[in-house]
Amino acid sequence: MGRLFGTDGARGVANKELTCELAMNIGRAAAMVLTEQSDKKPVVIIGKDTRLSSDMLEGAIVSGLCSVGADVITLGVVPTPAVALLVKKYNADAGIMISASHNPYEFNGIKIFSGTGFKLPDTLEEEIEAIVLDNAKPYAFAQMDKIGKVTVSNEGVKEYINHVISTVPEKPQGLRVAFDCSNGSSSRTAKDIFESLGVECHMTHFEPNGVNINKECGSTHIDALAEYVKANGLDCGIAFDGDADRCLAVDENGELVDGDFIIAICAKDLKERGLLKNNTAVGTVLTNMGFNKFCEENDINFEATKVGDRYVLESMVANGYVIGGEQSGHVIFLDYCTTGDGQTTAAQLLSLMKRKNSKLSEIAKVMKRFPQVMVNVKISPEGKGEVNEDSDVQAKVAQVAAQLEGHGRIIVRESGTEPLVRVMLEGSDYSEIEKLANETAEIVKNKLG
Repeated sequence: MGRLFGTDGARGVANKELTCELAMNIGRAAAMVLTEQSDKKPVVIIGKDTRLSSDMLEGAIVSGLCSVGADVITLGVVPTPAVALLVKKYNADAGIMISASHNPYEFNGIKIFSGTGFKLPDTLEEEIEAIVLDNAKPYAFAQMDKIGKVTVSNEGVKEYINHVISTVPEKPQGLRVAFDCSNGSSSRTAKDIFESLGVECHMTHFEPNGVNINKECGSTHIDALAEYVKANGLDCGIAFDGDADRCLAVDENGELVDGDFIIAICAKDLKERGLLKNNTAVGTVLTNMGFNKFCEENDINFEATKVGDRYVLESMVANGYVIGGEQSGHVIFLDYCTTGDGQTTAAQLLSLMKRKNSKLSEIAKVMKRFPQVMVNVKISPEGKGEVNEDSDVQAKVAQVAAQLEGHGRIIVRESGTEPLVRVMLEGSDYSEIEKLANETAEIVKNKLG
């Protein structure tokens, strides 16, 4: 994990950690690095979510790009996967998404996609960091007649909507579904997508005001959606995050169907239809142990990567796999998307329910979840990067791992997107792992908090 870019872009509190000056310089450096080998005037597309600070940061990034001679196409408010899709369609050199995903509104972030629609590899992010932080090379300011210009695209969001619709093998006509848009990017797209697919849409949290994104709603606050689905007798509910690159579901009984379940459901269906390339599904080291058992029972190979959808994607591309993702709801259908796409994921899941004429609760029985406890510990700037070095923390981890051997596991890792250490335990006995998780978290807090 670099000094600017974590597992999902550069993030921080807007106007404090992620300043206009920093955003401008990231734009300058990104254009330089991504267009060094190009003999044409560089073009960069930009999308944003609904945070109050997104307009401000967009202006700064646009200024930075234009100052080094890049032309810019602005998409307005769109989901992150729209940027990944349209960067290729518009033959652009790069795509930038301004979003902090599931984080509160005061945070914002900058994700960069290459011209192929994939997130930048670590090596290119490191080059950008070296220019911005170390003055590795001077900014290549454009001559007066080469300064970039800005074009507004009003069609990009429609092209993205049409693309999602085109991926569905059978329209989920008649399903009654609640959609929690997290007051984020999907507020602009979800209703059009799913009404076009014949779904009876019950929209919630789709009126963004700049400060209500992810506020007690969306994929990180699923309880209200679960109650809404039960109260209204709906077939299921879908919750997106702020930039709509992930989704979680609840069944008709309000029970959570998380990313692990969605991948299991869809992987099994792909295998049944002869579409599960190389007979493999990809997850991470945090994928629930129940998913491993599901794969064994269905003769599907499971590959676990480091935490972060970028690493899942790298494995999929390198090995020709078509489905993978994370428990958090980042699900990648590589035949359709080059990044996690919550609305494409939801469309595939709803279509599958329609084709099988089954309730989501029935389909979700393909997998059983092992009890899991996750405790997040806020760490200080001094504690950043120290979780694997602190002897007391590592001694506790080793002790817990020995105690759980054969019936559980512990993973303690620093978040790539927030100033947190995540303490995750799984096991057959919930009370045991809850106790051990809290003990471990207390040590982390005392040493690194």
